[in-house]
Amino acid sequence: MDIIIQSLGFTTGETLDGFIREKLNALKSDRIIRADVTLFKGPESEPENNYCEIRLEVPGYDHFVKKTGPYFEPAVSECVDVLKMQLNKAKDKHTDSRQADAIKVQDAILQAEEEADDSDVELEDVVK
Repeated sequence: MDIIIQSLGFTTGETLDGFIREKLNALKSDRIIRADVTLFKGPESEPENNYCEIRLEVPGYDHFVKKTGPYFEPAVSECVDVLKMQLNKAKDKHTDSRQADAIKVQDAILQAEEEADDSDVELEDVVK
């Protein structure tokens, strides 16, 4: 997974970059192509004015989260927690749809077997 970190209006240090990479590497999914992280400060009038946006690029719909906090570290942690929930929800939805297809296939096989049993016709009945 590629991790791209952008900080708007300031320069991030090695510790913050390392923290972000460590948190994002904790996301266990081989479907993630890239993570775009954007850090920026909001207006000075707000007490909690540090924003973190994370967009995970995956096949299909991308996952996006935006959080704010007094420091960037808690905002990043909250974003990663929400992304974990989103990835688990998408995985469960995908698994449920595949299992639903398996149930439909099993029902079709059983129905075909029942029809085959009903179609046992003796040759004598056909000739008459």
